[in-house]
Amino acid sequence: MAHLFDPFTQKSVTLRNRIVMSPMCMYVAGADGVATDWHLVHYGTRAVGGAGLIITEATAVEPRGRISEGDLGLWNDQQAEALARIARFVHDQGVAFAIQLAHAGRKAWTPCKGQGPEPAVAPSALPFDTDWVTPQALDAEGIDRVVAAFGAAARRAGELGCDLVEIHAAHGYLLHEFLSPLTNRRTDEYGGPLVNRARLLRRVFEAVREAFPADRPVWVRISATDWVEGGWDIAESVELARMMKAWGVDLVDVSTGGNSPLQRIPSIGPGYQVAFAERIRREAGIATGAVGLITTPEQADSVVRTGQADVALLGRELLRNPYFPLAAAHRLGHEVTWPEPYVRGKFRR
Repeated sequence: MAHLFDPFTQKSVTLRNRIVMSPMCMYVAGADGVATDWHLVHYGTRAVGGAGLIITEATAVEPRGRISEGDLGLWNDQQAEALARIARFVHDQGVAFAIQLAHAGRKAWTPCKGQGPEPAVAPSALPFDTDWVTPQALDAEGIDRVVAAFGAAARRAGELGCDLVEIHAAHGYLLHEFLSPLTNRRTDEYGGPLVNRARLLRRVFEAVREAFPADRPVWVRISATDWVEGGWDIAESVELARMMKAWGVDLVDVSTGGNSPLQRIPSIGPGYQVAFAERIRREAGIATGAVGLITTPEQADSVVRTGQADVALLGRELLRNPYFPLAAAHRLGHEVTWPEPYVRGKFRR
């Protein structure tokens, strides 16, 4: 079996190892969603630290799609230029760079919960919680606008040098809202059976795939379950993964939850979401990424070695320790190339 420090190749892109920086919202973007020096240092440090792939935080495809006023955006050229600077630095460290393309849907930015510069939108006029505004249900024209925004952002992502893009269809944001029966009460071609609830995601993927270079992968992040009785669940996630494989999705990044304040997670501990990635990989026959409290080299390596997932996505652990990959290689007995200026700090056997 592969191990954590084996390369991972999809299409023309090869990651030097299976450690991926998970998308994590930072909420510190400059005016109009532009990346700043802070983002250069934040992502650049993790690249210097030896990750195989850096994925940015959720990056909105249009202004009304931001989770917060501090979210990154990719709907104009100024935003693209700022992200291109980061991509160049990350590439200079021998690391792949990706952007997570996102739309917040009914969980759009404050000051009013669910209300940004334009009315929040969703599949149905259902607020996230009692103290959130009621979103507008998207009509056909609004859906077309969302699809076009994802396509335009994917084109910019390709032009600025992204090695891959990830479509955010998890955590209760717009595409997840369409997937889940808890949030999608539509009676048109976007509601009802799974094939209809997945229609927007399919259209978004097709727009992204057409706009993004054909020789680079497109990943999709999903929540494998809503953790709510009667909501989106692992069985539908497996079925969706089979559909996505047929569409041409390259990897499913498997997380959970975020769609309802009623969610109840039975227990949260190390790797508590990994089993979902394993089941989807096994039953749908598609590459997966595992995420969720993966905190030690041995644990991350086991995820890959045992075939539970193809890559391990680390979030909070990389916030605590940007140089986790370098330390992990030493612990697991793999020789890796250190950044030349840091060689004096290299672990000795």
